[in-house]
Amino acid sequence: MATYEVEHNITHPTPSSTHRPRRPDLSTFFSTLELVDTSNTENVHAVPIPGDISAAFRMLADAFERMRQDAGDGADNGDLLENLVETLLGEADAPPKEVKGVSDEFLADLERVPRKALKKDMSCPICNNPFLDDEYPLVVRLPCHKSHIFDLECIQPWLKLHPTCPLDRKNLIKKKEVTPPPPKEEEEDGEYDDMYA
Repeated sequence: MATYEVEHNITHPTPSSTHRPRRPDLSTFFSTLELVDTSNTENVHAVPIPGDISAAFRMLADAFERMRQDAGDGADNGDLLENLVETLLGEADAPPKEVKGVSDEFLADLERVPRKALKKDMSCPICNNPFLDDEYPLVVRLPCHKSHIFDLECIQPWLKLHPTCPLDRKNLIKKKEVTPPPPKEEEEDGEYDDMYA
């Protein structure tokens, strides 16, 4: 009995041995992140468990370390990934009381870079893969600097844990300034309005 592929004359392209995966699977990280991310909850008193926060930082550090090892010693992003891994592991050892990352709305509002604007030599600073290697690249620009562009799949995990750019560590969330209420207009005593109280 022949297989489905043989019967319907379907050929599978042979994977290239030189092509490496774009990035590790982060599904476990995102499921752990759901336990510690309190930005989308209605309960203002919700506090994540420190062990879960530590686990989220360690999982992302492991993923970045795998990216660094897969890229090899001559990769352009080795120093950046090493720095990110050290930061994440340090925070995993002494986890904060809450995750101070950006909201989902912030991620949705990031400026998207169209495929036409990408050049062949442009690559993600985190995964070091050229943007145009992806059939449908989803590239975003961070508001801190016009040249800070990343694959959304690479930058999203970092931004969910940190509200800073991984390249220059500038805070991406603008603090809301408290503006005093406008002064009340004083009523003039001389004006007659037919209303008595």
